[in-house]
Amino acid sequence: MEIRIASLVDGAQSAEGLTVIIDVFRCFTTEAVAFKNGAEKIVLVAEIEEAFYLRNQGVGDLLMGEVGGKRPDGFDFGNSPFELMDQNLDGKTIIQSTRAGTVGITAAGKAECLYGGSLAVASATVKAIERLSPEIVTLVAMGLEGQTRSDEDEQCALYLRNILQGRTPSKEAVRNLITVGEESQKYDDESKPQWPPQDRTMALDIDSHDFALKIVKEDGLFVARPEYL
Repeated sequence: MEIRIASLVDGAQSAEGLTVIIDVFRCFTTEAVAFKNGAEKIVLVAEIEEAFYLRNQGVGDLLMGEVGGKRPDGFDFGNSPFELMDQNLDGKTIIQSTRAGTVGITAAGKAECLYGGSLAVASATVKAIERLSPEIVTLVAMGLEGQTRSDEDEQCALYLRNILQGRTPSKEAVRNLITVGEESQKYDDESKPQWPPQDRTMALDIDSHDFALKIVKEDGLFVARPEYL
């Protein structure tokens, strides 16, 4: 198994084989919480305009996402795992648009197989990869809005690679490295309520969910569902 690490939108566009699009803060942490709370599926789109269009066409029940960290007007939820924590989403189809994770998914045109990646679903993602045993695995750290590298996504990619190669990383060391990173700091800024500190805590709760986030294309749309292994 050849394991490649790539970054940002360019990395997603060039990714080959089984591809994991990584967005720890917060896309694929929020998805994990949504599925834990009963969501049936999540449709991933790059732009909020497409999200509104698809809901108007009856594709989904709820809109979830962010622009600049904030919930867009007309969306039901922001891109916050803490906001979803106590929501009953049984049987709901959610349409999600973020500035990194969902953009990466829609950009990964060369990928043979897609997963959403975060620390919350790390071990389950590794199990999914090992079960499929692909020749090539590309781990794409999406970073800040797909344009600037960030510690949390790069560290998640390294964490997944280490486990796939038979090593056992220290979860506490990974959390510490991410916590001192630049992107982590905004969760301590009380003037930015769109970044609640609870989101960071939930995003760094490694293996808090026992399923992977499998993403397939259905009727031209990228659809995520939980994959239990």
